[in-house]
Amino acid sequence: MNYVWVFVVTFICVFLLTTLISRYLIPVLKSKKMGQKILDIGPRWHKSKEGTPTMGGLAFLFSVCLVGAVFCIVYALSSHTDSTQLEGLCFALALGFVNGMIGIIDDLTKFKKAKNEGLTPPQKFFLQVLFAALYLFGIDKAHLLHRTVSIPFTSVVLDLGIFYYLIALILITGIVNSVNLTDGIDGLCSMVTFVVGLFFFVCGIALGLREVALSALGGMICGACAGFLVYNFYPARVFMGDTGSLFLGGLVAGGAFLLDEPMVIIIAGIIYIAESLSVIIQVGSFKLTGKRVFKMSPIHHNFEKCDWSEIKIDVVFTIVSVFAAAIAFLMLR
Repeated sequence: MNYVWVFVVTFICVFLLTTLISRYLIPVLKSKKMGQKILDIGPRWHKSKEGTPTMGGLAFLFSVCLVGAVFCIVYALSSHTDSTQLEGLCFALALGFVNGMIGIIDDLTKFKKAKNEGLTPPQKFFLQVLFAALYLFGIDKAHLLHRTVSIPFTSVVLDLGIFYYLIALILITGIVNSVNLTDGIDGLCSMVTFVVGLFFFVCGIALGLREVALSALGGMICGACAGFLVYNFYPARVFMGDTGSLFLGGLVAGGAFLLDEPMVIIIAGIIYIAESLSVIIQVGSFKLTGKRVFKMSPIHHNFEKCDWSEIKIDVVFTIVSVFAAAIAFLMLR
């Protein structure tokens, strides 16, 4: 099978579906008054964005799930017998889907309350942990989970035993929420996640790691991000909302486990990690010392406070993601 064609076909299908659905979804969201509420604690210049339709992530959530389902059916009916490829892809899509459902519930709750507060943090975290645990249980039963961690650039492999599951649980919920935090300015989450999608594809074909699954998943992630960028690049005409960012976070976490070295996503997704760490550092510093380390967190808002334009932040963060993905690739070789 030509894995490049798998990537290209899934990319084109998801891209076209996402752009087409978004074109008709945006007016519907506007008519339903599904506009974004901007918190007073956010950057004051973001107030001009209030009312921009959100939940636009529905467009690529539907597109990815449809194309993914069709691809899995076609692959299952073909003469290929490597079931681990299909199982791995299905589990990755399932993790993205359930997190997308959490995002939909969260976004709808915000509109019901008529303010930018949906599910409470404990409610959201409980659901994420629950589905992450079910995901780990599923891939373990399918023999797709290896309880070892390789030390980069060495031949040392550590068997973590039962502790691997705890680390994996933290990794999944951490990545999903970090991708969610990255969705703070126009186009940022889509551009950074596009790079991560390419990373999965390159790792698949260059390293022989579940080539079909990673090529298809990479193509769908890149197609979703590129298609959504048509309407989400600055100035955004629609936001993805938690519906989209949690869905993408689930796909990224699922892709990490397809690599058999999920910890490498900490490097490849360094922007996600930086966004989360900036919030943790900011909150911790303020509670302990009463002082803030950053002008505002997550870190993309800090750069906005430093008079960086949204486009400049998008470009710089994307370039950093490219270099980080290259380092992560070398770690896997």
